[in-house]
Amino acid sequence: MSLPSSLRIDAARAAVSLSPTDAVFVQHPYPAYRAIREACPLFFWEEYGCWCAASHQTVFDLFRDRRFGREVLHVASRAELGWPEPQAHLAPFDAVDAHSMLEREPPVHTRLRTLVNRAFVTRQVERLRPRIAALANELIDGFEGQGGVDLIEAFATPIPVILIAELLGVPVEMAPQLLDWSHRMVAMYQFSRSRSIEDQAVAAAQDFSHFLRGYVERRRAEPRDDLISHLIAVEAEGDRLSEEELISTCILLLNAGHEATVHAIGNGVKSVLQAGLGRDEVVAGGEALVEEMLRFDPPLHMFKRYALEDVTLGPATFRKGDQIGLLLGAANHDPHRFEEPERFLMTRQRPPHVSFGGGIHFCVGAPLARLELEVAVPILFERMPSLRLEGTPVYADTYHFHGLKTLDLRW
Repeated sequence: MSLPSSLRIDAARAAVSLSPTDAVFVQHPYPAYRAIREACPLFFWEEYGCWCAASHQTVFDLFRDRRFGREVLHVASRAELGWPEPQAHLAPFDAVDAHSMLEREPPVHTRLRTLVNRAFVTRQVERLRPRIAALANELIDGFEGQGGVDLIEAFATPIPVILIAELLGVPVEMAPQLLDWSHRMVAMYQFSRSRSIEDQAVAAAQDFSHFLRGYVERRRAEPRDDLISHLIAVEAEGDRLSEEELISTCILLLNAGHEATVHAIGNGVKSVLQAGLGRDEVVAGGEALVEEMLRFDPPLHMFKRYALEDVTLGPATFRKGDQIGLLLGAANHDPHRFEEPERFLMTRQRPPHVSFGGGIHFCVGAPLARLELEVAVPILFERMPSLRLEGTPVYADTYHFHGLKTLDLRW
């Protein structure tokens, strides 16, 4: 595959110019990652204005390096960092982010993660296996007789959003609205965003928060066996989630859990078909199939962290408050860690891909995402053994996310 025309590598300066919206890069990022990693695995990405890591070992280590974190204002003021004041029109969106455990560091993160784990992890994700299987079969029933389908719309999207809705305890009929809020909020994190995208995200954050406040009030009065009720009731050493933290947690579980899983399914099925795997291999694939789908074409390609102190790493010098981008897609294709990384191989011996992050911010929803893939994808191939791609799948221009616009299949 060809390299993006916008790619310029200055190995002497460890600097790279590459437009994240370059059409070739959007569709095939891995050749560019390879060229960059071979020249300067730690490099300054000019379009982002920050250093980025493309090697597996560096990304793996940086997830666990306590000199870096997801926030920095707990150790420095805006004035000290030379940052401007927050933009007023983003205040409602920022208010949701401010209470998200994904954006916090210890001790706040430790407290939030402990409380959420007690409510979420102890709900025994494994018990959802029959529900995922039933849902996958129901969805296939709806399109099996059509001869063709966009798998993103008909299968990959409904599974995670319906499951999250059921876990939260909100009506499944709300799924289209939840999707709309999620899409508008998540658009804030892509490389190119406009004032219109910002305004849409703010409106979504306000509407989503208002909706959840109403549900929280109802569940306080009438608790049920759902995640909102468990989050309200959970307690550790006298601590509880505040209402703002509870709402941010519910939004995080939907936005992160839904968006990533949709594209993990879509990218994974595409990879399996392009690798020429048949029904029997997929059905018997189990954990090995899931881990290779997640490694080979992950749905998230960049995770940023702040330097919490002055740090020097190789050619890079960080001042407190500087950011570094951890390139998950590049790390997952590092030949120093993965033999023949460009091949889809289920025979790998549990390689430690970084698709779920690492360290204290390792994805809290990873067990559920893995289960959805492990159950739904084999059912799809078992019931539709003659699945094949129709045309060339096209990825959306939404870097640092990496997911298909559509996945058109025939049988």
